[in-house]
Amino acid sequence: MINKNILNECCKEGFKEEELYEAYKIFFGTLVSEQRLKIINLLRKGKKNVSEIIGELKMDQTIVSHNLSRLKLCGFVTSEIDGKFRYYKINDKTIRPLMEIIEKHMSQYCIHILRAIKGVKI
Repeated sequence: MINKNILNECCKEGFKEEELYEAYKIFFGTLVSEQRLKIINLLRKGKKNVSEIIGELKMDQTIVSHNLSRLKLCGFVTSEIDGKFRYYKINDKTIRPLMEIIEKHMSQYCIHILRAIKGVKI
Protein backbone atom coordinates (compact mmCIF):
# COMPACT_ATOMS: atom_id res chain seq x y z
CA MET A 1 0.00 0.00 0.00
CA ILE A 2 1.30 3.43 -0.91
CA ASN A 3 1.87 5.94 1.87
CA LYS A 4 -1.06 8.37 2.00
CA ASN A 5 1.26 11.40 2.13
CA ILE A 6 2.86 10.68 -1.23
CA LEU A 7 -0.47 9.66 -2.73
CA ASN A 8 -2.05 12.93 -1.58
CA GLU A 9 0.83 14.94 -3.06
CA CYS A 10 0.47 13.15 -6.38
CA CYS A 11 -3.30 13.68 -6.44
CA LYS A 12 -2.78 17.41 -5.79
CA GLU A 13 -0.57 17.46 -8.88
CA GLY A 14 -3.22 15.64 -10.91
CA PHE A 15 -1.52 12.25 -11.02
CA LYS A 16 -3.27 8.93 -10.50
CA GLU A 17 -2.03 6.08 -8.32
CA GLU A 18 -1.12 4.04 -11.41
CA GLU A 19 1.15 6.86 -12.59
CA LEU A 20 2.88 6.87 -9.22
CA TYR A 21 3.77 3.21 -9.73
CA GLU A 22 5.44 4.16 -13.01
CA ALA A 23 7.63 6.60 -11.10
CA TYR A 24 8.43 3.84 -8.57
CA LYS A 25 9.50 1.58 -11.44
CA ILE A 26 11.83 4.23 -12.85
CA PHE A 27 13.28 4.99 -9.41
CA PHE A 28 13.93 1.38 -8.44
CA GLY A 29 14.99 0.55 -12.00
CA THR A 30 17.83 2.98 -11.48
CA LEU A 31 19.32 0.51 -9.00
CA VAL A 32 19.24 -2.36 -11.50
CA SER A 33 22.31 -1.14 -13.39
CA GLU A 34 25.66 -2.39 -12.10
CA GLN A 35 27.31 0.67 -13.65
CA ARG A 36 25.02 3.05 -11.76
CA LEU A 37 25.57 1.14 -8.52
CA LYS A 38 29.33 1.48 -9.00
CA ILE A 39 28.95 5.22 -9.61
CA ILE A 40 26.74 5.58 -6.53
CA ASN A 41 29.21 3.71 -4.35
CA LEU A 42 32.12 5.76 -5.69
CA LEU A 43 30.28 9.01 -4.99
CA ARG A 44 29.57 7.85 -1.44
CA LYS A 45 33.30 8.48 -0.89
CA GLY A 46 33.03 12.09 -2.06
CA LYS A 47 32.26 14.35 -4.99
CA LYS A 48 33.85 13.60 -8.36
CA ASN A 49 33.82 15.04 -11.85
CA VAL A 50 33.21 12.90 -14.93
CA SER A 51 36.93 12.48 -15.67
CA GLU A 52 37.58 11.24 -12.14
CA ILE A 53 34.69 8.78 -12.36
CA ILE A 54 35.93 7.51 -15.72
CA GLY A 55 39.45 7.07 -14.35
CA GLU A 56 38.46 5.30 -11.16
CA LEU A 57 35.80 3.02 -12.63
CA LYS A 58 37.45 2.46 -16.03
CA MET A 59 34.21 3.22 -17.87
CA ASP A 60 33.64 4.96 -21.19
CA GLN A 61 32.75 8.67 -21.01
CA THR A 62 29.45 8.14 -22.84
CA ILE A 63 28.39 5.42 -20.38
CA VAL A 64 29.31 7.55 -17.36
CA SER A 65 27.48 10.60 -18.69
CA HIS A 66 24.38 8.58 -19.58
CA ASN A 67 24.25 6.96 -16.15
CA LEU A 68 24.85 10.26 -14.33
CA SER A 69 21.90 11.74 -16.23
CA ARG A 70 19.65 8.92 -15.00
CA LEU A 71 20.98 9.23 -11.45
CA LYS A 72 20.37 12.96 -11.51
CA LEU A 73 16.87 12.56 -12.97
CA CYS A 74 15.87 10.31 -10.07
CA GLY A 75 17.54 12.46 -7.42
CA PHE A 76 20.31 9.99 -6.56
CA VAL A 77 22.99 12.59 -7.28
CA THR A 78 23.29 16.33 -7.49
CA SER A 79 25.81 18.38 -9.41
CA GLU A 80 27.63 21.65 -8.94
CA ILE A 81 29.99 23.60 -11.15
CA ASP A 82 33.38 24.47 -9.69
CA GLY A 83 35.58 26.32 -12.16
CA LYS A 84 35.69 24.40 -15.43
CA PHE A 85 34.32 21.18 -13.97
CA ARG A 86 30.91 19.85 -13.00
CA TYR A 87 31.13 17.77 -9.84
CA TYR A 88 28.64 15.09 -8.89
CA LYS A 89 27.87 13.99 -5.38
CA ILE A 90 25.45 11.60 -3.79
CA ASN A 91 22.21 12.95 -2.37
CA ASP A 92 23.23 12.94 1.30
CA LYS A 93 19.73 13.63 2.56
CA THR A 94 17.99 10.58 1.10
CA ILE A 95 20.20 8.30 -1.00
CA ARG A 96 23.13 7.91 1.41
CA PRO A 97 20.83 6.67 4.21
CA LEU A 98 18.90 4.53 1.71
CA MET A 99 22.10 2.81 0.56
CA GLU A 100 23.06 2.18 4.19
CA ILE A 101 19.66 0.56 4.80
CA ILE A 102 20.02 -1.53 1.64
CA GLU A 103 23.48 -2.73 2.69
CA LYS A 104 22.25 -3.59 6.18
CA HIS A 105 19.32 -5.51 4.72
CA MET A 106 21.53 -7.35 2.23
CA SER A 107 24.08 -8.34 4.85
CA GLN A 108 21.32 -9.80 7.03
CA TYR A 109 18.93 -11.26 4.47
CA CYS A 110 20.64 -11.62 1.09
CA ILE A 111 24.03 -13.17 1.85
CA HIS A 112 22.51 -16.53 0.88
CA ILE A 113 22.25 -15.23 -2.71
CA LEU A 114 26.03 -14.82 -2.87
CA ARG A 115 26.49 -18.28 -1.36
CA ALA A 116 24.17 -19.75 -4.00
CA ILE A 117 26.06 -18.01 -6.80
CA LYS A 118 29.35 -19.45 -5.52
CA GLY A 119 27.78 -22.86 -4.91
CA VAL A 120 28.44 -22.77 -1.17
CA LYS A 121 26.21 -25.04 0.88
CA ILE A 122 24.64 -23.68 4.06
